[in-house]
Parts: sequence; C-alpha cells; structure tokens
Amino acid sequence: MAKTGWLIRPPAGHDAFFELNTRIHGIEARDVANAATWTEQLSDIASFVGEDILVAHNAGFDMAVIKRACEATGDECPPYRYACSLQVARRVYSLESYRLPFVAAEAGFASFAHHNATADALACAHVMVDAARRAGAADIVALAEATGVRVSQIAPATAGRAASAVVAA
Repeated sequence: MAKTGWLIRPPAGHDAFFELNTRIHGIEARDVANAATWTEQLSDIASFVGEDILVAHNAGFDMAVIKRACEATGDECPPYRYACSLQVARRVYSLESYRLPFVAAEAGFASFAHHNATADALACAHVMVDAARRAGAADIVALAEATGVRVSQIAPATAGRAASAVVAA
C-alpha cells in the first residue's frame, strides 16, 4: 500500500487551533505555519488518489471536511468516491465498540498512532482488506455490495461559499 501525508496550512479565518483538537491530533499552529495551503496541496492529493475510492472511518465527516476546505478556498472539489470503514465494520464484525482502534485490532492491526491521519488511514485500509477477505470480496465495490454499504461520491461544492465548519490541518 502506498502511503503519504500532508500538513496543510488552513486559510485565514479557518486557522484557529482549539486546545481540544490539538490535544487529540497533536498538531499545533506552528506545525503548519510554513506548510503549503489547501489550494497548493490539492493537485498533489488528487494525483495520489487518482481514480481510487477513498476510505475513512466515519467517512461522511472526512468528506465534508474536503468539501468545506474547497468551499473556503474557492477550489473546485474533486468528486471523490468513498466508502466508510465504520459502516463496513458494523456489518462484518461483532464488537462492543466500533471506534477505529477496536475495529483495527479485530482486523489484526492492533498498534497504531490513533488520530495521526496517516496512521488512521493505514488502519482503515487494513480494516477494509480484512473485511473484504472475510466477505470474499475482491475489491471495495464488491465489499460494499456484499455488506450493503454504499460507495458514495462527494457532491460538487459551490466555489467561494463560506464554509460552515473549521477546516484544520
């Protein structure tokens, strides 16, 4: 699996770093002070993603962040297709908790830096690979069909519309 990650400097007006978020993710304003902006990074992200289906745990949240980042910067939002590892996990595993660390452990990926974006993405990939193996699915589309989970797509954003959520790195 190819992996990479980016620190992104939030646009002005969306650059407040709240103590709770910093405590969870460990990212501070100084960490992104010299990072490229969302607009500058968007083409690198699109090149990395290509035609792949994005996967995230509670993917609706992550896709809303992508869409709102594009709205805040006036960039055209890529119409990424995506699937949610949380939804898949609820259909494949029988667990007391479906938080990512518990699901990842069930998939055999027990130790990772939870809330580090790259580590979380790798954990989601392991969950999807394990779930596909258990479901006898060859790819994400087949896994979605086998589990009754939708492969969704980010709806186009209206460029320049004010974002309704804080976009953080």
